[in-house]
Amino acid sequence: MVDTRFHRFAGPVQLGALLTSIGREDLVPDLSRPDYLVTGVSELELAGPGEIAFAAHPSYASELRQSSAGIVLVSPNLVDDAPKGAIVVATTGTHNVFADILDALYPSNTRSIIAGLRDDLAEPLIEADVYLGANVAVGQGVEIGRGTVIGANAVIGAGVTIGRNCVIGANVTLECAHLGNGVVLHPGVRIGTEGFGWLDHGRTNRKIPQLGRAIIQDRVEIGANSTIDRGALGDTVIGEGTKVDNLVQIGHNCKIGRNCLIAAMSGLSGSTIVEDSVLLGGGVGSSGHLRIGTRSVVHGRAAVTKDWPADSKLAGAPAQDIRDFWRELAIMRKLTKGEKRG
Repeated sequence: MVDTRFHRFAGPVQLGALLTSIGREDLVPDLSRPDYLVTGVSELELAGPGEIAFAAHPSYASELRQSSAGIVLVSPNLVDDAPKGAIVVATTGTHNVFADILDALYPSNTRSIIAGLRDDLAEPLIEADVYLGANVAVGQGVEIGRGTVIGANAVIGAGVTIGRNCVIGANVTLECAHLGNGVVLHPGVRIGTEGFGWLDHGRTNRKIPQLGRAIIQDRVEIGANSTIDRGALGDTVIGEGTKVDNLVQIGHNCKIGRNCLIAAMSGLSGSTIVEDSVLLGGGVGSSGHLRIGTRSVVHGRAAVTKDWPADSKLAGAPAQDIRDFWRELAIMRKLTKGEKRG
């Protein structure tokens, strides 16, 4: 579900009119109800009546069948998996059509930090004992909890909420984000920035609208100059008690569990799932759309390219079980040294 605190909704609008407005009137004659009122856009598992959800790959067939979305935009090979009762919009090039719909329903000039001057949000709500440093910018609709300290030159975008007893360092930027209690952000942290999402790769590089949020739970600490992108449509989540070092990049729609430790220079591609109590050494990378199981340890400079179960211990690029890594390294050393001659 798109949070309208951050992205203003241009609807509601009838489905037929919406498709016509994006130049896809060819899809209207096949609709069972072109007058159906569109009230928003959401992910498959969260969408309800009136909302549009999207599926273009067979890997989403199960989620599609279980969705409660009123409208589903799908590729032709997924028509039979559409939930009963939903209005089905089937077409090739579904990614581009969906991006067109997002641009129409949530215009780009209302998004994110651009929307700092929101006339539909209330004045900021700031509880007692909050300290704001010099030149702090606070947008409309912001909520800041008791005992929070915000350093100089921080920018708090419209609609952002910050819990109690947080420490927000100098020059931090927050947009499209909700922070829990006791969160510590060191100087230069960027939370809720646009995710790196593109279509028509290497040709037009069309931007995919990034309409999700960044959720930072209680007692999270994030080191200097780290960046956490908001979700493309859902949320990027950092679980309570997790600590992130300096210069870490966490991509859109990543889900980081509770009490994880992520060392400096690590980079997690979009939709990486890191379960509870995982330790990532310095410079670890992931290729995205994968899961690292609970209590796993990933050694420095490892490159994770596939799912790993709980309690894995990984090293190397591509990452592998650390016992295999050391065994292969020992064999290579033996081969390069050669046989000793008398």
